[in-house]
Amino acid sequence: MLNEHTLDQLRSLRLDGMVRAIEEQATSTAATALGFDERLSLLVQREIAWRDDRRVQRLLKAAKLKVSAACIEDINWRASRSLDRALVATLAEGDWLRHARNLLITGATGCGKTWLACALAHQGARSGFSVLYVRAARLFDELQVAHGDGSFARRLAQLAKLDLLVIDDFAISPMGAAERNDLLELLDDRIGTRSTLITSQLPVKQWHTYLGDPTLADAILDRIVHSSHKIELKGKSLRDPKDEAAGGASGGLAGA
Repeated sequence: MLNEHTLDQLRSLRLDGMVRAIEEQATSTAATALGFDERLSLLVQREIAWRDDRRVQRLLKAAKLKVSAACIEDINWRASRSLDRALVATLAEGDWLRHARNLLITGATGCGKTWLACALAHQGARSGFSVLYVRAARLFDELQVAHGDGSFARRLAQLAKLDLLVIDDFAISPMGAAERNDLLELLDDRIGTRSTLITSQLPVKQWHTYLGDPTLADAILDRIVHSSHKIELKGKSLRDPKDEAAGGASGGLAGA
């Protein structure tokens, strides 16, 4: 095994994965039978895997997902309420994020919109995409505060760099002129370059009426709906105690 000074030097170079692999090789009889090239290759592979894992953990922490445990593998297809397996499989591959397409998830309260959004966002982070989850009301509150303290442009620039912005509970409360303008600015920075995932109880066909101002509504919907994937979850609330036996509790779509 390398002496402690050399290991400290590797740590100073932030090669922690390699250090861990060296320590493990020191106690492995199988490793001693390998040649130098083979052992070096294993050390490099371990360092790459270590860095990839750390990056994913940073992305997931920064995502601030409401349901951090939600993941594609845990979808309960029995309670999915018309969820298209083929579409979910396609979304899980991440091409929609690579091509900056949007995703709109609608359905009644409790049908699993937030859980599914978090599962897809979780998958995106695991694939190396930067993600942020935020409820619509809090996002607009945050942007209004940013107007007041002069940080609005900086905050928009930060949001524009995210590979995926998840806006949950859109259209759950009335929207004023300030919110409409902020939403248009936010989406205009992202169109064609980054993906936005929006969940709402309100069907997409009613969004134009909800937005109120016809001109701004046209502009906003052009940036949201154009070339977007759509998932419309159906059925009664999965928060109903009667559905617990079917795995419908704790997030709607979760369960075996």
